[in-house]
Amino acid sequence: MPSSTATAPPPSVIPRTRWITVLGVVAVVLVGLNLRAGITSAAALFHDLQAVLGYGPLVAAILPSIPTVTFAFAGAATAWLVRRIGVERTILLALVILAAGLAIRAIPSVGMLLVGTVAGMCGIALCNVAMPSFIREHYAHRTSTLTGTYTITMSLGATAASALGVPLARQLGSPSLGLAAWSILAAVSVLVFIPLAIAGRPRPRPRQDAALPVAPAEPGGSLLAVLRTRQGLLITGFFTVQALLVYSLISWLPVILISRGMDPSAAGIMLGLMQLVTIPATVVLLAMATRPHLLRSAFMVCCIGILLGLSCLILLPVGFSVLSVVLLGLGLTIFPLLLVVISRSGRNAVETTAISTVAQSVGYLVASAGPFGLALLHTLAGGWTAPLWVLFVVAVIQLLLAWALTSDRPAGPAGQARRRRKREVPA
Repeated sequence: MPSSTATAPPPSVIPRTRWITVLGVVAVVLVGLNLRAGITSAAALFHDLQAVLGYGPLVAAILPSIPTVTFAFAGAATAWLVRRIGVERTILLALVILAAGLAIRAIPSVGMLLVGTVAGMCGIALCNVAMPSFIREHYAHRTSTLTGTYTITMSLGATAASALGVPLARQLGSPSLGLAAWSILAAVSVLVFIPLAIAGRPRPRPRQDAALPVAPAEPGGSLLAVLRTRQGLLITGFFTVQALLVYSLISWLPVILISRGMDPSAAGIMLGLMQLVTIPATVVLLAMATRPHLLRSAFMVCCIGILLGLSCLILLPVGFSVLSVVLLGLGLTIFPLLLVVISRSGRNAVETTAISTVAQSVGYLVASAGPFGLALLHTLAGGWTAPLWVLFVVAVIQLLLAWALTSDRPAGPAGQARRRRKREVPA
């Protein structure tokens, strides 16, 4: 479930009337519900879509890789749009693209499925980056509350789309219509955001405030410089492996369970349960992360959870799937913890933004090979055991990176300067 601090939008002049404030909160909830529904509904229906549309292994491998590829290139496009039209209009445009993309998938055609998925994921990618800026700008004194609400509603939307995807498609008589049904939720969000977009009149920031990640104005904000530091490399590497694990599991878990004899509807419910577990786990683990001495423990809980979940999925019969998905859901909660680490990184806001931008761009681009690679390995190996063992190895790498990332040793340029100062202190 991806967010970013990559955009510094021009402030918008929105009258602070009560109805605008309430409408903004409703919009945050609705957008959150949309941002994973288009992904997990497709994951739950991959088996039925392939059976009905008759596409081959190549399309089956490409389809689940589309979200991460579009997310990788979202930051720069979003920053440019926000500078041109403001954050509210950017989100409105993103929701229109999302609704149109999901609606196009109603046409039972492989071409329309791919086109609609690309369009829908572009809309989601724009919202991923722009929504945190909207929350910071208009709810500065309630940022934590609104961000928590936004994150939880993303998980709720993912859960609902996973659990209801197959039953809804069967009720409508077509998996394509089942996918397109979620465009209604996006269309409702468009209607709610229209008044906010009309009320928001972007005005230019003063020149000194216009720091954007694509062209940082302060020292330490170079995107290439991020990859020359221990901290930048660790964060980027960790973001990559966690994104690869998350999107590989979301994409293929229902298919894996169906291949072992589970009913498609039940497999969709299992995917929903995995998403549902992340809600209470996020609350508990973020509370741990507020205490620096418990941050490593929170990371280890997630890393061990995903290792145990994969072990159960590989070694135990399908009857133990509930145990597997609960442990996997616990493991997927690691993303909010990574955001905590990113927010504390860097010597200044520009450097933190640069680290976030590099981590997400590189991470999502590399992680797009995960769903695609697993599909190819499944075809070559003739089963899911080998791909799952590959994920297990990736999860071990994640644990090692988490241990290094949460070490007490100061990292990055700030840490290097601190260590130099310590060496200069006379014995």
